[in-house]
Amino acid sequence: MANTGSGSLATILFLFMFQAVLHKGAAQDPVVSQNLVTDNVSVVEGETAIISCRVKNNDDSVIQLLNPNRQTIYFRDMRPLKDARFQLVNFSDNELRVSLSNVSLSDEGRYVCQLYTDPPQEAYADITVLIPPGNPIIEARDEVLSEGNETEMTCTAMSSKPAAIIKWMRGDKELPGKPKVELTYDKMYTVTSRLTFTVSKEDDGVPVVCIVDHPAVKDFRAQKYLEVQYKPEVKIVVEFPQGLTREGENLALACQAKGKPQPQRVNWLKVDDDVPSHAVITGGDLYIESLNKSYNGTYRCVASNSVGESYDDYILYVYAQHHYPDAPTTTPIPTTAIITTTTITTITSYREAIQDTAPSTEPAAHDSRAGEGAPRTVDHAVIGGVVAVVVFAMLCLLIVLGRYFARHKGTYFTHEAKGADDAADADTAIINAEGGHTNSDEKKEYYI
Repeated sequence: MANTGSGSLATILFLFMFQAVLHKGAAQDPVVSQNLVTDNVSVVEGETAIISCRVKNNDDSVIQLLNPNRQTIYFRDMRPLKDARFQLVNFSDNELRVSLSNVSLSDEGRYVCQLYTDPPQEAYADITVLIPPGNPIIEARDEVLSEGNETEMTCTAMSSKPAAIIKWMRGDKELPGKPKVELTYDKMYTVTSRLTFTVSKEDDGVPVVCIVDHPAVKDFRAQKYLEVQYKPEVKIVVEFPQGLTREGENLALACQAKGKPQPQRVNWLKVDDDVPSHAVITGGDLYIESLNKSYNGTYRCVASNSVGESYDDYILYVYAQHHYPDAPTTTPIPTTAIITTTTITTITSYREAIQDTAPSTEPAAHDSRAGEGAPRTVDHAVIGGVVAVVVFAMLCLLIVLGRYFARHKGTYFTHEAKGADDAADADTAIINAEGGHTNSDEKKEYYI
């Protein structure tokens, strides 16, 4: 033990004397244009840090490295400090490079590179020890969610240095969180981020990811998959008939319902009326035999689960068996109304064509009158009534015109041979007539 102490004392005295000699030499022969440089170092706890003291244009001046407590770690290529974690990596006239293995938080601080010139030069290398956080912990307030509800999740990154940064991702979309940073007694940081958002049925099965950003770790994350319950989606499918529904035919409808949880109850009802007594309902299927017009109306399929209920509608319109909207009419038409009837037929066909090409503005409910894509037609009873009215109007017009022309016939009245009626014989009449020619300017013809 005494020998060890004597050796250490001798080493210190040697360094002191060597430094004094260097100072004296530097005073006698000052050195110019020497530049001492070093770099700051960031190192993860437990790993190895490299400290490099470099000199440009060195003239054999001595380089040494001191720890934050100003203790000499290396003097040239000698290590007075008895810490085996420090090892010489490189020594030359222009560089002193030292490694420090198994770095701990206590090694953090400012290290000093010294160059013995006149005046002496110093450069500082700050060692920052990075401590990664523990595995992120993600927690959810609700394990099972319902669509439209708000939920809250937290992510915690504990005991790190410096404080970590937490980001949130829902699927491929980033969400804003509210971070809270706490400094613990051991000078570590604990960060907790709180996320609040509203869920929809599209979020079911989507991962929510907590991403921890820290210089000591990469791609540090935790995730939790959302489980969202939602009310059923309902759709009515017509199994038969395909096209228009006519009297005497059968109708089969299937109600398809999907939700989470799966709907346990599927009911059929008729809006503002009762379902026909002989209708057969099996689960989500509705079957009605021998349709007639009394069955017309809106049939609704309702499905429900613990979240809520939804429905879809089907509008039933039963056509008469002899009613074929697509076939041309064969009703005889009076010849006096051919032009008028043709005009009405053309207009009707034009209106039907417009209805076929125009976009539908009706509700999304299924309508049997649409015949699953068949063109909508006008009732022929209405067309027949219109034709009858037009024919009757034409007949009335012909009668009125006939009576008018019968009462206003054209006649000619002349005043020639006026006075011949009073003559006793033919000669006298001729004389009177000739005499009447002298006043021919007064004779006029009238036409009514």
